[in-house]
Formats: sequence, C-alpha cells, structure tokens
Amino acid sequence: MGREVVIIGGGIIGLCAAYYLYKEGHQVTVIDKSNMDAGASYINAGYLSPSHIIPLSAPGVMKKGLKWMFNPSSPLYIKPRLDTDFLKWVWAFNKSCNPEHVKKSGKAIRDISVLSQELFQDISKSENFKSHYEKKGLLMLCQTEEAMKEEIYMVKMANDLGLAAKEVNLYDIKQIEPNVSIKSIGGTYFECDHHSTPHEFMNEMKAYLKKVGVSFFTNDEVEDLEFQNGNISKVKTQNQVLSADEFVLAAGSWSAFLSKKIGLKLLLQAGKGYRINTNREIKITVPAILAEAKVAVTPMNGFTRFAGTMEIAGISNHINNVRVNAIAKAVNEYYPEIELNQEEKLESASGLRPLSPDGLPYIGKSSKCNNLTIATGHAMMGWSMSTATGKLVSEIISDRQSSLDLTPFHIDRKF
Repeated sequence: MGREVVIIGGGIIGLCAAYYLYKEGHQVTVIDKSNMDAGASYINAGYLSPSHIIPLSAPGVMKKGLKWMFNPSSPLYIKPRLDTDFLKWVWAFNKSCNPEHVKKSGKAIRDISVLSQELFQDISKSENFKSHYEKKGLLMLCQTEEAMKEEIYMVKMANDLGLAAKEVNLYDIKQIEPNVSIKSIGGTYFECDHHSTPHEFMNEMKAYLKKVGVSFFTNDEVEDLEFQNGNISKVKTQNQVLSADEFVLAAGSWSAFLSKKIGLKLLLQAGKGYRINTNREIKITVPAILAEAKVAVTPMNGFTRFAGTMEIAGISNHINNVRVNAIAKAVNEYYPEIELNQEEKLESASGLRPLSPDGLPYIGKSSKCNNLTIATGHAMMGWSMSTATGKLVSEIISDRQSSLDLTPFHIDRKF
C-alpha cells in the first residue's frame, strides 16, 4: 500500500528518491528552499565515476589541508573557525584519514557508483529522456612524478576491484585526445567512467515527475519538524504545514540543521566547488582531471565545463574570485592553447557539496527516528551516486531488500 512521503530537498538526490518512490506507488511531495535551478546539482562536473574509489578522507589529506590553509587558491581550503560542529567534524575527518578506511571504502564506493551508471541509463531508456550521456572514460593528467605515482596506485586499486583502468603515456594521451595540445608527462585512463550534462537530466527529471503527479513546493524553506514518540508527524515551512507517513531528508549541506530537530547530530560540513563554462569550440572530447590542480574538465552538450576546488568554510554562496582564477590558471597550464577569458570567469557559479567525515554518504534511518530516511553527505560524488541512492531510499521506505549493503552508509556509524 502506497504511503505519503515528503522529501526535503530537490537536488539530484531528492529527485531520484522521488522517482523511485513514485514507481513504488507512493504519493510524493518535494520541498526545496530554492527555485531548483542552481546549486551543486547543476554546476558539478557531470561525472558518473566508479574510478573515484578513494574518499576525500584519505591518508595525507589533512596534512595537505593544513599546508594549504593559508593559500586561498589551493585545491583544498579548510577555513579554521571556533565552531563546535566544525571541530567535531575535523576530529572525525582526521581519524578517517587512514589506509584501512580507504581499503574498506573502495568496494562500497564502486558498488554504488556502478549501480548508479546502470540506473541512469535505465531511467533514460524507460522514460525516453534525451539528456546527454556518454561513455568516453576519464583521463587523469599528471605533470609531476609524485602525481604519476599516486595515480598509478589508483589504477592498481581500481583493477583490484574489477574496474577498467590503465596507465597511459604521452602517445596514448594523443590517441585518446588528438585535437588539443596537452602539457603532461603522462597519466592514467579510467575506461569505466561515464559523463553527462547535469542540467539536462535535472530538467527532464523535474518535468517527468511533475507530469506523473509528484507535488513540488519551491522557494519554501522547512523551518521545523513536529517530532514526538520517535516519529515526525509534520513539517513546518515558511508557508505551510505538511503531514506524511514517511519523510526523506535530502537537503544536502543543510541537512545537519534539520537533523538536530530530532536530536540527531549529523556530522556534516559544506564543501564549496566552482565551475567555469565556455561555449567556444576548444576541441576537448574526453573528460579529464588535472591531477595536481584537482580541476575537472568535461565536454558537455554544446559547451565545456571546468570545475574544481574544495572550500570548507561554512554555508555561503559567495564567489571567491581567487579560486575561480586558480581554476582558469590550471586549465591554461595543462591545455596551453586554452585561455578562459574574463567574461567566462565572471559567469562562474558555485555549489555546496555535503561532506561527511569519512567521505561516505549517509543513507538510511537513524535510531533517533522511525519514519525519517536520510540521504546526504555524498561529497563530490553526489552525481555519481544519485540514482542508486534514490533507489535505496525507495527500498528502505517500501520495506524491500536493499540492492546494496547499507552498512558502510549507516547513519549512526561511529567515527
């Protein structure tokens, strides 16, 4: 029997949850504080990347973060601040930066990412979506021997997990990307990766859900939850009060604020990323990551996107031009013939990615609440893990066997 479900958050995770819940026969309502046309779900690199098997909390990351703390143009910037939630997150993040955690996380990241690839394609085929989707793999371009060593290690890890990946030399890179000049000493190539154009899929998904009767309330922020005896009965927004049988918290970086309403202190920080688009014909045809600069390059439908940086500095939509310029500078250093102009940089945008301390998402129910399913904390992998997360949320609420082992994503896991 179908249930009434309210989803808090209309990003890619919320929409995918709405899709699969509708397919299971539930009556679904989506609430979002924005107009649902901007943010991380729209400005990301569009990767569906099983190759990203190493979580953000990897050995050496905290050391790099401390070194980069005073460099505003660094790939990772952690703004120090006297905030209890932030300090608890940093402590848990530091504890997770160890080889054992990376080894345990790899399989979970691979499984949810590969399932998401399959489901993206299934949705597009089933609903006749026309949004851009390609299987061209992903190049990791290196300019230093240190980066090469790290990327070759990544290839070995990927191969051990059954993913198609290999080391490539300059000749190989030229064969893969023949029409653009690249400054690199070599790199790796992950044939297992796919890419897409995010806003196209988002727009088609919204249109489909509206057509089949999913209700949307936009520009309406949830302010409170009516919670008693282990259950949520109502959500109170700026404009209304909504009741339901089940609730889904997929509000990205804002999820931790609402989880406190049920006594759940979800360790979560916002990681800001930036993107620059160019409509000029620049002949890049294969996605790439500029290894040292941590900049992603994606040939999308009609334009090319350059995305990157991780700025952990709280909830803010402020555009830091220093970081935008750092992305543009890196692009020119790896692709000497490409120079992003001032107009393109001025039209840059940012989005906030929800970061858990161990780099794995939160998916499931907490012991604090019987009828709340949480789906957040995907870090840079929200797009890669989105459709699988939506399906898992639907399986939880529909009391079905989960497609994947949910243990690595448990809400109440200890850090």
